[in-house]
Amino acid sequence: TPDPVRFVVNTHWHGDHTGGNENLGEAGAILVAHANVRRRMNPTEFTDLVGRSRQAPPGALPVVTFTDQVNFHWNGVTLRAMHMPHAHTDGDAAIHFVEANVLHMGDLFFNGRYPFIDTGSGGSADGLIEAVRAGLALTDADTKIIPGHGPLATPQDLEAYLDMLVTVRERVAMLAAEGMTEDEVVAANPTARFDGSWRRDPEGFVRAVFQAVVGSR
Repeated sequence: TPDPVRFVVNTHWHGDHTGGNENLGEAGAILVAHANVRRRMNPTEFTDLVGRSRQAPPGALPVVTFTDQVNFHWNGVTLRAMHMPHAHTDGDAAIHFVEANVLHMGDLFFNGRYPFIDTGSGGSADGLIEAVRAGLALTDADTKIIPGHGPLATPQDLEAYLDMLVTVRERVAMLAAEGMTEDEVVAANPTARFDGSWRRDPEGFVRAVFQAVVGSR
């Protein structure tokens, strides 16, 4: 029989990334995540939490939480889970498999899709841009990058994603500076240059970018 799973690291709180927690925990795995992941999965314990959350079964809650980063030294290798503040959500973690030269970006990276920025869970377009920059700083030409959604990627793919994020933010900021409303910015289609390469909900992405631009003034 295969060895049991010993650790499970959640990259953020959304159900498509934490839905297996309860079963894996019951099988003996230690559930690990950023502190805000536990908060959003168990909001009744916190009176200061606002935004989106869901009530998870007790057995699905992370039992080890961290605020900045946590290192795993396991089977002669190092795994480093690092918090990326206010990006896709407020509890995102990128996971660096140091010796293997692999970087798991979770939903900080949607390969081939426009990102979903969960502003109701503390996400921000500006934080997402900084998270992608931080991820790229950990890579070299041979790094394999695992996105939260989409195919296995290269640093060049992640650089193209960053270029798209920065360019759209600059375009939205320019339109907002001209006095356009959020709806007018959406209608101006600031993602047009990228729509042939990136798919899925450009409007939701643009609205999240607009909120970041307006909030940063």
